[in-house]
Amino acid sequence: MINVLLADDHELVRTGIKRLLNDVRGIKVVGEASSGEEALELAKTRQPDVVLMDVSMPGIGGLEATRKLILSHPGVRVIVVTVHAEEPFPTRMLEAGAYGYLTKGCGVQEIVKAIKTVHLGKRYISSDIAQEMALSMMPGGSQSPFETLSPREMQVMLMVTDGKGPQEISDTLCLSPKTVSTYRRRLFEKVGVENDVELTRLVIRHGILEASDSI
Repeated sequence: MINVLLADDHELVRTGIKRLLNDVRGIKVVGEASSGEEALELAKTRQPDVVLMDVSMPGIGGLEATRKLILSHPGVRVIVVTVHAEEPFPTRMLEAGAYGYLTKGCGVQEIVKAIKTVHLGKRYISSDIAQEMALSMMPGGSQSPFETLSPREMQVMLMVTDGKGPQEISDTLCLSPKTVSTYRRRLFEKVGVENDVELTRLVIRHGILEASDSI
């Protein structure tokens, strides 16, 4: 039996995936989390083999949650299930320790295949994501200004565009306000913006954030 933990802030998404997986022999959903922090807590007690992790969630989000989960539970395999198909999300999540990457447009058969594949210790990346990653590395391929960000800068960027202030980011990531300010300044320099508003407009332009999400 493969024990699966679902981590997504949308209850409807979790409910849909859970119902689909409950009909699959050999797979059992052992818990549901609506944030990265909750996923980390549930992993301690539910002991999942595989975690289906969204990227954009309240609090520390999927990127930081994946990094911390792999550090505390090295045997757990994380599969990212998200709407974000564009770089740098796939690369950053895989660098954080994720074993698989799917978009929410995939079918249940592919989710099941990914779960079984990563449970065997192999990686699984959907064909559309693999193509996106390959094209971004080719000469003349579309380059995102966010590809130069470190995982921590990426995390701070996601929280800034989610409306989080420096102190809240500091408290959530357990960093000093000075360190958060340094990361914030560096990411502004790397992507060529001067303030939060310009950063938000840039992430909307590149499809990382929907305009309605920034309201």
